[in-house]
Amino acid sequence: MEKNSSGFKRIVWLTTLLVFGMSAPAWAKKPINTNWSGVAIKGYDTVAYFTEGKAVKGKKQFEYRWKDARWRFANDRHLEMFKADPEKYAPRYGGY
Repeated sequence: MEKNSSGFKRIVWLTTLLVFGMSAPAWAKKPINTNWSGVAIKGYDTVAYFTEGKAVKGKKQFEYRWKDARWRFANDRHLEMFKADPEKYAPRYGGY
């Protein structure tokens, strides 16, 4: 009797693992955290955090699409800096 109980527990455990393992992609977050309109970091200029040490609102005219998100910058210089090395300026862990 003990042997059958152990086998049943193993089957339940493996089934649970399989079900949750298959549904994991549904839980996966998008690579970049965006607002409802697809703008990253609420429209703030991510380069400004490095160059000015403060939050600066980006402008729609200086927008760039990267990793399925729209990034906004305060000026063309910051936009070009981001284009040259987005990984350097993008928030860690996608901004989550």
